[in-house]
Amino acid sequence: MGTLDPRSGREGDAEKRKPDFSDVRSGSSSSAPDRPVEQKPAAEGIRTYKVIAGDSLSKIAKREYGDANEWRRIYEANKHLIDNPDLIYPGQELTIPQR
Repeated sequence: MGTLDPRSGREGDAEKRKPDFSDVRSGSSSSAPDRPVEQKPAAEGIRTYKVIAGDSLSKIAKREYGDANEWRRIYEANKHLIDNPDLIYPGQELTIPQR
């Protein structure tokens, strides 16, 4: 027999536990999958990348160059498409300059 929950008057509700998030680590996260970069053939030394939901210039730079701080390189190559480097949108095709 379970305990009676005074709020609902139903048996067993007081025994329900809250979710355990003790194994959650802090830091940034994204719902964007780590996936191979979508590329289209382009001119020698230049690639294109199609932005997906959850992408940011720093995430793309991390995948492309191994360093998130290289986001400015991508921004400079795409200034004509990007008004604000914090706002890129799924479907945008960005030029990824060669290192």
